[in-house]
Amino acid sequence: MSRKLSYRDALRESLREVIASDPRVFLMGEDVGRYGGSYAVSKGLLGEFGPERIRDTPLSELGFTGAGIGAALGGMRPIVEVMTVNFSLLALDQIVNTAALYRHMSGGQFSVPLVIRMATGAGRQVAAQHSHSFEGWYAGIPGIKVLAPATIEDARHMLAPALADPDPVLIFEHAGLYNMEGELPDSCEVDISSAKVRREGKDVVILAYGGSLPKALQAVETLATDGIAAEVIDLRVLRPLDDATIMASVAKCRRAVIVDEGWRSVSLAAEIMSRIMEQAFYELDAPVARVCSEEVPIPYAKHMEEAALPQTGKIVAAVKGLFA
Repeated sequence: MSRKLSYRDALRESLREVIASDPRVFLMGEDVGRYGGSYAVSKGLLGEFGPERIRDTPLSELGFTGAGIGAALGGMRPIVEVMTVNFSLLALDQIVNTAALYRHMSGGQFSVPLVIRMATGAGRQVAAQHSHSFEGWYAGIPGIKVLAPATIEDARHMLAPALADPDPVLIFEHAGLYNMEGELPDSCEVDISSAKVRREGKDVVILAYGGSLPKALQAVETLATDGIAAEVIDLRVLRPLDDATIMASVAKCRRAVIVDEGWRSVSLAAEIMSRIMEQAFYELDAPVARVCSEEVPIPYAKHMEEAALPQTGKIVAAVKGLFA
């Protein structure tokens, strides 16, 4: 059995579940309380749990992220919401120089069981300061785990294991997915350690995550009309990358395309390409291809924004290029 649910509602259900089940858990961030969250994910939770558990904060990412780290060190299980990934740069010192390092620098005496949620990605005409994708940056930092739920079931079930992790976990929610609806199975297996094959194929594997996953799945339908059976892997765990699943599909399909909404230069896509070269070079029948955002700040104008981002047509063209 299953029921229909939006990505936003799945996230809200997961928040409600973890807050109700553990008195140490609380949510903090800008506008998470009375306003109900910038994307309405926490709407109604203040009335259910009160201001001690749903805490509105001042407009200071550095300050409230630091407060979350302190609460985690003190035995709480805080969930910090940052309005958009662009604003998380104001908290980089707390995330990179504090949360990610405490276990190592304390010789294992301390851990920071902190979850930081943030919206990421473009496609909504909110201009450059609210539209970028920095998941790849964070995926390069030892000491944290980086998740990118792209499906209803992952949105619903990734938060609980993230809170159970003794180290910091960053969850990137693509803003273009909040209104997406889908079927949520009554029971499903979700972990925060592995990639997942979303579509079986034999001719080429498309590796995607977050807001690019629906585009990759659309590309599969178009490619099928031309006789190309594409496999789709939802990376979903960006640090640590699931090399075993990636390489198994590369070995099976012998061609690979990586879709990454980050910029092409020094990107997560570039890292995955390097790993494929190191681990599966002799399995390939064609060079690895990638579809990334153009090397510009994300434009405001709709037609320019669409042109700057990975799109289904670009994915199809990249796949077909491997068979030329």
